[in-house]
Amino acid sequence: VTGFLGGVNWALLVARVCHLYPNANPNKLVSRFFRVYTQWCWPNPVMLCSIEEDDLGFPVWDPRKNPRDCTHHMSIITAAYPCMNSSYNVSTRTRRVMMEQFHNGNKICEVDIVAADSDDLHSWKGWVESRLRQLTLMVLGNQMVNNVVFMQCASCET
Repeated sequence: VTGFLGGVNWALLVARVCHLYPNANPNKLVSRFFRVYTQWCWPNPVMLCSIEEDDLGFPVWDPRKNPRDCTHHMSIITAAYPCMNSSYNVSTRTRRVMMEQFHNGNKICEVDIVAADSDDLHSWKGWVESRLRQLTLMVLGNQMVNNVVFMQCASCET
């Protein structure tokens, strides 16, 4: 859909979070993804590396040289030469919609579980895992789910 992000955009956003947190577990990366992009100061660009200019003559994304690049609302810059804004179609309205969803994801994404000992933590983890099937059926059944919890278990991280 025009104005919203596509596969390359999402891959670049995820890659940036992976660069920021190279040793994080996947569950941590999901919560960090939403935290990073709810706090991102748009229109500052998301970049995986610095922009390289080459003598091949292709135009690269550079708001200092190209006034049109200053008008982009949610710049996500490709890493390969020539660097371009892969999200140039994003409007203020579609950015606002995506930001609302980033905030929603941030709210529901992280809960820290605290237990007296590893046995209690193991019991809690087993109870949650036993309810995942029911949660999946609720989500797939289009029922209202107010809180989805992604469990982060400190003792399980390596």
